Amino acid sequence: MLSHLRNWLRPAQLLVFGYATYIVLGWLVLCLPVCWEEASIGALDNLFMAASAVSTTGLVTVNTPDAYSFWGELAILCLFQIGGLGYMTLGSFAVVCRGHELSRERREMTATAFALPEGFDATRFIFLVVCFTVCVELAGVLGLWWAFSAAGLENALWPAIFHAVSAFCTAGFSVFPDSLEQFRDDFFVNAIVSVLSLSGALGFLVVSDVWGVVTGGRRSLCLTTRIILRFTFGAIFIVAALLFLIEPSITQLSPSSRLLAAWFQSMTALTTVGFNTAPLGSFAAGATMVTVAAMLIGASPSGTGGGIKSTSVSAAFATIRSSIRGDYDPTFHGVRVPDGRIFAAFAAISFYLLTFTIGATLLMLVESAPFEDLLFEAASALGTVGLSRGITGDLTPVGKLTIIAMMFVGRTGPIAFAVALASQPAGADVQSEEKEDDLAV
Repeated sequence: MLSHLRNWLRPAQLLVFGYATYIVLGWLVLCLPVCWEEASIGALDNLFMAASAVSTTGLVTVNTPDAYSFWGELAILCLFQIGGLGYMTLGSFAVVCRGHELSRERREMTATAFALPEGFDATRFIFLVVCFTVCVELAGVLGLWWAFSAAGLENALWPAIFHAVSAFCTAGFSVFPDSLEQFRDDFFVNAIVSVLSLSGALGFLVVSDVWGVVTGGRRSLCLTTRIILRFTFGAIFIVAALLFLIEPSITQLSPSSRLLAAWFQSMTALTTVGFNTAPLGSFAAGATMVTVAAMLIGASPSGTGGGIKSTSVSAAFATIRSSIRGDYDPTFHGVRVPDGRIFAAFAAISFYLLTFTIGATLLMLVESAPFEDLLFEAASALGTVGLSRGITGDLTPVGKLTIIAMMFVGRTGPIAFAVALASQPAGADVQSEEKEDDLAV
């Protein structure tokens, strides 16, 4: 049946269908009583959790460690691991390991899921993605196991495994009731989680490019990699500086704790990992809007994070700067930005903000929470971030369904989702050609 669907659906449609299938399967698993801790969990809450895990968002309507047993937590981990790696990645890796070439459909799906540039070797890319994921997550498990144990946490292995995978996949799920607030002043936990999150959010294309330079396959980093690195770390430092200066719950801390908390909250918003060490529900309006902006910008293409993406925002900034100067030939670091990149950036940003506006408006029509809380929730859902000001569990059924839809669109990408809805199935082209042949006869 899968091969038939590949022949019938276009790559964007197959991508949407694949993630939807994973969500449904995850929902059915989480509905099993063996996954519950004690009390039963409603079907809508289980669907919400499955969608949040597959989309690597991390928003929760129930407290994960209190509501789910070990088997439920394991199921959630498997879902956000699959969601982080991308649809069909594991299957394609198995094909590569058997020494077979990827089919045209699998190559097209890989290119669509990871936004690969034209002519990029999908087979090598799949192999690199899985190997890099295993190595980084294993190193993260060992690091967090030591850090949690040093912090006095008993039975630290499972939390280390769960948080290492969650951080790398920028999922934001935690087996602690308060996310990582208890580790606000722990430098090593903050540092390890930050490295894991940045490794996933920077994108596998950046990893491939850096690896090529390290191994001598490339002489220097390509322009896209340099743009991503400079923009990502520049944005993190800017947002961290603003939170350091304007957020009362951070400014009242000691200098070292203040710096660590500001960095972590900036990093977690821009990588869309969704952990928090500061109480977001008490953030002032200014800090809330700064965080919303960071969540909308998001991570980088071809990675595990969401958002508009750093490359699109960079292209937009280059265009704005050139317009202000009266130069209608935008450049970035002395290199002309191709017209196609500008067009793609404008389309991505416009459609993303349109989707965000529609989703936020729907929430405001059906919910009674404060405006800034609903705006924050919408940005977090569409950006697949997972940060919340504490209203997720109190949403109405319609509000939960709205968030589910936004998380799903955020994971597939608003443009890819729109293409999937607007495009005719690939099989329709075949039928059209057959009809034309009949008419010719």
